[in-house]
Amino acid sequence: MDPVSQAPYAALAQELTDMPRAIGVTPRAVLMISAHWEEDAFTLTAGARPPMIYDYGGFPDYTYHAHYNAPGDPALAQLTRAVIAAAGLPAALDTERGFDHGAFTPLNVMYPNADVPVVQLSLKAGLDPAVHVALGRAIAPLRDQDVLIVGSGLTYHNLRQFFTPRAWGPSREFDDWLNETVLGSAPETRVQRLLAWESAPSARAAHPREEHLLPLMVAVGAAGADTATMPYHENQFLGGITVSNYRFG
Repeated sequence: MDPVSQAPYAALAQELTDMPRAIGVTPRAVLMISAHWEEDAFTLTAGARPPMIYDYGGFPDYTYHAHYNAPGDPALAQLTRAVIAAAGLPAALDTERGFDHGAFTPLNVMYPNADVPVVQLSLKAGLDPAVHVALGRAIAPLRDQDVLIVGSGLTYHNLRQFFTPRAWGPSREFDDWLNETVLGSAPETRVQRLLAWESAPSARAAHPREEHLLPLMVAVGAAGADTATMPYHENQFLGGITVSNYRFG
């Protein structure tokens, strides 16, 4: 990627680059929940060498030559499917599915050597927040097995307004509410507020469709009683959008 293209993402890239140091240990594997994959059942990549999925259009040619050659982890996929099913949630495996850009873009920065195995986990069609919090609670024990759970979405995702000043106010208003919810609420209150996210200021202006918010719901479910920190926040993203990310534990 050329330097001009990288400039708007510099602060976010720095935080992702710093994440392995901040975590302090190299995980056994990454379980990545991406906003860019929805299935009728929660579905896991189960191949040993997942391919690439360029799930976008109209971008420069170089973006279709990105590669992330991390191995999959079929055993972890099987285990995760089992713990999801044990919680009474629908779960499936897909041995052909590859990494979409919600997975390979941050991972290329976090673990550029692609030496940590990765399993990607879909959202469930219907996009019910409570079901995704329940998913997080189901997979929480994997954290004790050195699996890093990453929710890949965005705190503002209104593509019609994304590159215009009309995004600035709603993104800030929703982000303020989200920070109060995630950082300033007791764990159970945090969950209840997130389940009622549509009542937040500028909620639907920030998320006309909630798929980019749901990876956070999964992470909050997996976090349990852990407090949250905000390692990344900026209010000039792509000119004036306010965005944040969060870490638990």
